[in-house]
Amino acid sequence: MRRKSLRLPESALTKRAAEDFSRSPILDPESRIQNPRSSCTRILGIDPGLRITGFGIIDKAGGKLSYVTSGCIKTPKGDLALRLKTILDGLSEVIGSTHPDQAALEKVFVNKNPQSTLALGQARGTAICAAVMHALPLSEYTALQVKQAVVGNGHADKRQVQAMVRRLLKLAGDPSPDAADALACAICHAHGGQGLGKLATAGYRMKRGRLI
Repeated sequence: MRRKSLRLPESALTKRAAEDFSRSPILDPESRIQNPRSSCTRILGIDPGLRITGFGIIDKAGGKLSYVTSGCIKTPKGDLALRLKTILDGLSEVIGSTHPDQAALEKVFVNKNPQSTLALGQARGTAICAAVMHALPLSEYTALQVKQAVVGNGHADKRQVQAMVRRLLKLAGDPSPDAADALACAICHAHGGQGLGKLATAGYRMKRGRLI
């Protein structure tokens, strides 16, 4: 059975992400239909961002998690509508080629910069549209829940998240920060939002729109 790599438009991907994606073991749509994943659930994790949107896909079979692919969709500078279209087209291409069963997205809370919050919200809305367009069940998790599930510490930094994602998925190296966040979101969903931290939000409170 012949394998072929998937490449998104160069304008939509970082160079590193495109290289990572081309090395991923993705079968073509025909072979995917011929070899259904009856014993596992494929989860798409998304880390939305107007400049860079990370994505990561894992398979869950019982209590075992397996890495499928990950990468980043990078939008060009300029017109907002074009940037959002790049995100939508990129995620649609990923979904159409990897056939996930479920999607998980990181929630967005109020940022100190209102303009940044608005831009992030628009990117997040576009990511939601991509999942809904492909009839994917969508779950949302706070950054604290994701970190708690993956690292066991809701205040872990990006390097800690990258290191734990690499360990949990047995990767050869650290994924890029945005791809790692997306994979972490998928891992969090695979554990039902609980993961290593059991009750993900236990002992925390809300302050100015954030769990602390």
